[in-house]
Amino acid sequence: MIDNPDAVIVCKFGGSSVANAAQIEKVRGIIQADPRRRIVVVSAPGKAKGDREKVTDHLINIATDGRHFHEMRKSISAEESREAVLRKFTSILHDLKLGGEPLLARLRADLSRDDLKGEPRIAFYASRGEHYNAQLIADHFRNHGLAARVGLPEEIGLEVRGEPLDAKIGPESHDRLAALADEEGIVVVPGFYGVSDEGEVAVMSRGGSDLTGGELAYAVDAEVYENWTDTNGIYEVDPRLIPESRVIPRLTFKEIRLLSSKGFNVFHFDAMLNCKKRKIPINIRNTNAPREPGTLILNERVPEEGVVGIAKLDNMAYIYLEKDSLGDEIGFTAGLLTIFQECGINTYHYPTDKDDIAVLVHQDDLKGSINELRRRIERRLNPDYMDVVYNQAILTPVGLGMKGNSHPIVDAITALGEARIPIKMMGQSPSQICFHIAVPQTAADAAIDVLYRRLIGMA
Repeated sequence: MIDNPDAVIVCKFGGSSVANAAQIEKVRGIIQADPRRRIVVVSAPGKAKGDREKVTDHLINIATDGRHFHEMRKSISAEESREAVLRKFTSILHDLKLGGEPLLARLRADLSRDDLKGEPRIAFYASRGEHYNAQLIADHFRNHGLAARVGLPEEIGLEVRGEPLDAKIGPESHDRLAALADEEGIVVVPGFYGVSDEGEVAVMSRGGSDLTGGELAYAVDAEVYENWTDTNGIYEVDPRLIPESRVIPRLTFKEIRLLSSKGFNVFHFDAMLNCKKRKIPINIRNTNAPREPGTLILNERVPEEGVVGIAKLDNMAYIYLEKDSLGDEIGFTAGLLTIFQECGINTYHYPTDKDDIAVLVHQDDLKGSINELRRRIERRLNPDYMDVVYNQAILTPVGLGMKGNSHPIVDAITALGEARIPIKMMGQSPSQICFHIAVPQTAADAAIDVLYRRLIGMA
């Protein structure tokens, strides 16, 4: 990237990056190191050493009068959650040497509101972690001589539409948010929530701070969107499985989309969509190792390898159907997928042939639904044979260099065969830049080790 001193960098810091005073001090150092970092999006404090649960989960537990943790089979009351949230913020304020009593008084008042019901109540409470964390971080910046202010969504015009617990930032907000690029100081924005046109708080899906950062980057046409987390970037494979796995220096939006849909839980994919439209690079960086360059996500890159990364989806299952000439039956596949939709089951992949089809799903989604799913399929589609195969893992090698290049597929099949690892299902994407292999869950870790060493480690 070419440095432009007048450009704006949007930085988003996740929960682990702002989990306590020590982490927030690292954030200050990162912001101070580059004057272009003028828009800072922060999450609620994440779990630090000694914390039982995340702040956001405590806040939802308060809003639901303890039901949130009860449904997770955890014995934490709403009052215990209220005390945990107050204790967390009190600790951070104390360790940062901030005079925080006014902020704590406002937080106590918000955590005692009883005028909201249902989803609006949950949305309001869930947003308080980001709301107050942004304020104390802006205070900390000012205490260290930085020109900083907090930019609350209700003040900067970050308007959302949709349901209180699944809001989306509307395009009408972009013109208002673009004005942030003209501010000379630093603006600290709480992620995850916005306000409706009626002034009500609404939150995005979990991980919504990524969305806030992406929309702000788009609105100000940022030089780059830096997403700061607790990892050095995006690895070739999960480093917990392959310790020698390396950080990938560059990926395209298409590649990260394929990897993230198959187990690479780096950040919220929707946060990338508008950045992609304006060709704004996204840089995944490590708050704990700010000198590391991280991974750049770009619209285009020069492919230098066949396979760039391998994703793994665990605990999968597939529903297998046989019926003579089902491939010639117009509407059969559409009818089958409609049944999955009716049962609230997300589908990942559905290879088909003349007389059979398999639909890949996460097996947790089948809990409480598989009996009804079977009944509807048998009544409406009358298959000759139906089976459900559980405990599968899906391995997905991805890379631009595979387009028009079948060698990685041949190498993968050969390597798994030599290792005596059975292949239960296989298919290539229409883009030709990834393929999927299903193996028994018990063999998944061994399989990804074999594929890594054959497709990437030897490169």
